[in-house]
Amino acid sequence: MQPGARRTAVAGLHGGRLKIRIAARAVEGAANQALVEFLAQALGAARRDVVIEAGTAARQKRVAVLGARRAPDSLLAGLKAAE
Repeated sequence: MQPGARRTAVAGLHGGRLKIRIAARAVEGAANQALVEFLAQALGAARRDVVIEAGTAARQKRVAVLGARRAPDSLLAGLKAAE
């Protein structure tokens, strides 16, 4: 995750991980909240179903989408379409 970007968007794969630019700053959890909202909207999930499992204070995070019924490839396509 890259907080403080000009706009929120998927930046692609970097080092085998998905890089997402977030417009919100990393202040008082605002960037984490924006990440969860972006992922929920892009994946068609409820915000409560998108959970940051690890890395809340780091740029690299592990995120789970609870109850996801789509294959990982279609999830990635949904994220790219959200740009």
